Amino acid sequence: MLKNVMVDAENLASSIGVLLTALESDEEVPKKEEKVNQNEKTYEIEDVRKILADKSRLGHTAKIRELLEKYGAKKLSEIEPSNYKDLIADVEKL
Repeated sequence: MLKNVMVDAENLASSIGVLLTALESDEEVPKKEEKVNQNEKTYEIEDVRKILADKSRLGHTAKIRELLEKYGAKKLSEIEPSNYKDLIADVEKL
């Protein structure tokens, strides 16, 4: 527990340092939304393939095929990488 408090204190000190540096240099302080986007998960085709294979083994093969068609493809390699995140979101709903 003490270690968690120390880590939180270090993070707080770091955040304060960033804010002070930004204020001193008249830079715009990054908004929380921008930080969230930087930490957003990105998927590679191997990640997506594994997730689809796991769902397929659970009996969702037909639904996965329907989702691939929803994104204009008959197989994963035909899907644009920019759509991987949305595809994974749909697959996780199965």
